[in-house]
Amino acid sequence: MKKPSLLPVIIGTGFGSGFSPFAPGTAGALLATLIWFGLSYLVSSACLLWLTVALILVFTLAGIWAANRLEASWGEDPSRVVVDEMVGVWIALLAAPAGHVWYALGAFVLFRLFDIFKPLGIRRMESLPGGIGVMMDDILSGVYGFIILIVARWIIS
Repeated sequence: MKKPSLLPVIIGTGFGSGFSPFAPGTAGALLATLIWFGLSYLVSSACLLWLTVALILVFTLAGIWAANRLEASWGEDPSRVVVDEMVGVWIALLAAPAGHVWYALGAFVLFRLFDIFKPLGIRRMESLPGGIGVMMDDILSGVYGFIILIVARWIIS
């Protein structure tokens, strides 16, 4: 089996968080949440929104590329590839107000629940080929988390 090159490993494993011996997907989503939360204290709310959209777009494309490269070495949808969890939680975090720890935690938990249980067509996304299939189930999990968080914010306000 061919050893993968470094760049796909860095991207695919979410800067190494996917090598966590316990719950690598949760580790990747947690890292992404911490990155978002840190950024929320460094930039304005509007800038955070656009930075999060940029992170989602860049890491979706980079994640598809990296997953395609890593599947050749590590097999189909390897658990060490967590860039998909990072993108998914960033999507859910689009519904969280900047710097609000409870909404950020809610986005994280909702995303992980959808990602773990895979209801409402999420599991079918995994059957898409290669890196697209790796990414799409988590993208849809993030969309569902986003919708629930937006509705919760609307009800609460």
